Amino acid sequence: MSNLLVINVLQNLLFCVPKAAVLHGKSVGFASQKSRFLRELSLQNQGYFSAIVIGKKRT
Repeated sequence: MSNLLVINVLQNLLFCVPKAAVLHGKSVGFASQKSRFLRELSLQNQGYFSAIVIGKKRT
């Protein structure tokens, strides 16, 4: 019984540390994609609104 507990604890330690690192890396990747998307969206909206103010159609 005690051997199973030790093995289980060691397996959890070996799995949880890499898992946390991988999940952090995925979060950073998604955050940068979201940031890039919002920046592009902002630039597109600026072009759209400036076309309305000037009175030109955007091509």
